Amino acid sequence: MSVVGIDFGNESSFVAVARAGGIETIDNDYSLRATPSFVAFGKRQRILGVAAKNQAVTNLTNTIFGFKRFLGRPFDDPRVQEDAKRVPFEIVRLGNGVGIKARFLGEEQVYTPEQVTAMMFTKLKETAEHGIQAKVHDCVISVPSYFTEAERRALLDAAQIAGLNPLRLFNETAAAALNYGIYKQDLPEPEAEARNVVIVDCGHSAIQVCVVAFNKGKLKIIASTSDSDLGGRNFDAALAAHFCVEFRSKYGIDPESDHKAYMRLLTEVEKLKKQMSANATKLPLNIECFMEEKDVSSSMCRADFEQICLMLFQRVEFVLQKCLEDSKLDITSIHSVEIVGGSTRIPGIKLLIEKVFRKIPSTTLNQDEAVSRGCALQCAILSPAFKVRDFQITDVQAYPIKIVWEESLGEDGAAEIFPQNHPAPFSRMVSFLRKKPLTLTAMYTGKIPYPTHEIGKFSVEFKNEDSEPRKLKIKARVNMNGIFSICNATGYEKVEYEESVEEAMDTDVQVIPANDDHPDAGASENPTPSSEPTNHSQNTDADVNMEDADKKATKKVQYKSIDLPVKSLTFGLSRSELDEKIMSEVHMISRDRSEKDRLDCKNTLEEYVYDLREKLDMDLQSFIEEGERQKLTETLSYFENWLYEGGEDEKKEVYANKLEELKGRGEPIKERRIESEERPQAMKQIEISLQITRKILDAYNAKDPNYEHIDQKEMDKVVKALHETEAWLDECRQKFNNYQPYMPLPIKCKEILEQRKIFENKVTKILNTPKPKAEPPKEAPKSPNNDGAKTKNPVEVSASDNNEGNNPEGPIEVQLD
Repeated sequence: MSVVGIDFGNESSFVAVARAGGIETIDNDYSLRATPSFVAFGKRQRILGVAAKNQAVTNLTNTIFGFKRFLGRPFDDPRVQEDAKRVPFEIVRLGNGVGIKARFLGEEQVYTPEQVTAMMFTKLKETAEHGIQAKVHDCVISVPSYFTEAERRALLDAAQIAGLNPLRLFNETAAAALNYGIYKQDLPEPEAEARNVVIVDCGHSAIQVCVVAFNKGKLKIIASTSDSDLGGRNFDAALAAHFCVEFRSKYGIDPESDHKAYMRLLTEVEKLKKQMSANATKLPLNIECFMEEKDVSSSMCRADFEQICLMLFQRVEFVLQKCLEDSKLDITSIHSVEIVGGSTRIPGIKLLIEKVFRKIPSTTLNQDEAVSRGCALQCAILSPAFKVRDFQITDVQAYPIKIVWEESLGEDGAAEIFPQNHPAPFSRMVSFLRKKPLTLTAMYTGKIPYPTHEIGKFSVEFKNEDSEPRKLKIKARVNMNGIFSICNATGYEKVEYEESVEEAMDTDVQVIPANDDHPDAGASENPTPSSEPTNHSQNTDADVNMEDADKKATKKVQYKSIDLPVKSLTFGLSRSELDEKIMSEVHMISRDRSEKDRLDCKNTLEEYVYDLREKLDMDLQSFIEEGERQKLTETLSYFENWLYEGGEDEKKEVYANKLEELKGRGEPIKERRIESEERPQAMKQIEISLQITRKILDAYNAKDPNYEHIDQKEMDKVVKALHETEAWLDECRQKFNNYQPYMPLPIKCKEILEQRKIFENKVTKILNTPKPKAEPPKEAPKSPNNDGAKTKNPVEVSASDNNEGNNPEGPIEVQLD
């Protein structure tokens, strides 16, 4: 079973796997651990990852990046409109959502962000499968802690389109915290005071901060804050804007008007930003042939950079302060601050962290790979294939959630059931008195980074034949993916039956506890009355007075629970839409593989043409006649021109047939060269075997005691095999007397070695016949006069140890001196 953790980032992604030796980050096909989150479309195939980023400048409008920020968002979202201005590809309306336009297979295509994300997941999946040499299905995928319901569902849909089964969407801050805590052996005991650690994750497009309480075997996130539009790309954009102003006045060019030039500028200022993080001196910025064939140059130092980005640093400080306030902890209660994410390498951010928390930021974690490693650890915990020590994880709900059942009642028709920073996963039971079917609307409250606060609508259908309201209980849950749902609904039906007056009256109502059957670690229930809002007197449905209903002396009332169906209308793709996009992705994967095979076959043909033509003028020149060499050279030149003109887009079979045709003419030449190099060694080997056999025959004829045990008839067979092989070898030499290197081979090295093997098989068994073992001398029978004599060093040898066979007389005594 695969145990894979995926850190899906806005700029780059990482894949980690759990092995028997621990957690390992997988290298991609370019031997890099970071795979750029880029998807490009060529003429006949998709280009993913590193290759897509490398060709971005030359294929700008068909290279998609930054698509993570479009996931699950409507087209009219202000953030979508703002990001659409920054990207070179075209963003269009697709229904109410976002469509990304690209040219593929000669046609204009429109893809949803979920489809593009699935394409990226396909690449990461292939990377993982290549790394572990096994199929990948189950995984844990990281998700920003600020993602809302719609974005999380969109990410799940994208994973399913790519053929992945996410066991959990794991908040990036929680993943980094798990990676920190599970390896710490000095954490306080569960009953002791927790160790409070701040995790700061500043990546390419967002900053996330959380305070985590660690004890041995568990972690609990106390507070979590974020800014979903503040990351490394904002610092790059600020630098680029500064240089755009400078270049307009200095060179009369406007990089912002040219997407290609602006992309090159962003790449260069990112390099400059990284250099300034390690160097406080003034550093140059030089770009050759930038725009209108003009070279541009400038410089900047760290102090200027910090002044330009002053507003951004203030926003970072605000997020840090907000997290500390939400945690309600004193600054002295903070044990340490761990930083992850590439943008935390900026010295200004480190200084702000030290200023707010009064702790020097620690880099215990790998800043780039911490999240992917945490996801792999979580996957190992959830997987039955791995045994991981118990570690309990309690995350938080980033935004408050309320349910509304009667909008006309205002506050009386709504209730907040999950406040901000409430532990998650978590379930809560809510009770209602209703005469009619219940319709609930779940909503976020407060400020969220999403244009709509609505999460979904849920309806509970039931039939009520009585005029009295019925009691309903619903179970609301935020699961381990951070997704809200109404898990189930229970209705209570009143049942009356006769009883004697003397019997005690039972006026209690059966309440079903909120037992959580979901396999979430650390989930808890809270079915307390305070968490169960009921309809007040303003509601049109009258409340049931249970005491009055039970005052009849001759009847007893009980309530029977009935499971009620819950219909939900939430974000995400429908089953039919999901199946359609899955089939589309499968078809594109198949097309990509076919195109890769076609290009591999074409490249093999091209490589063979160049290799053979080069060798014909060098190594193979003496192994082909001059006339044939000229003809073959002309054929190779024809194939070379054909590959770059009419044969550029041929089918795989055409390239394979051409390659076979060339090999039919080129391989015999190469074979003659190889044979000429290996033939002397093969002849030498068979001559050595013949020479050794002659020496043994001479020793046998000289009555050498080492061979006198071999029968004469057997030795005659050796002589016969020797003479036959010598005759064969002489005939072989004669065939090569008038042989020229360019002639067809009269005999191959393989045949020479095979003849040697046949000869050795005939003579080796005979010549290696072992000598018969000498029989031990028989011992004289014991004399009655020396019964009492003692032998020196007696050794008993059992009959089974005697090489001469079983001894019917039992053990033999042998005297050893």
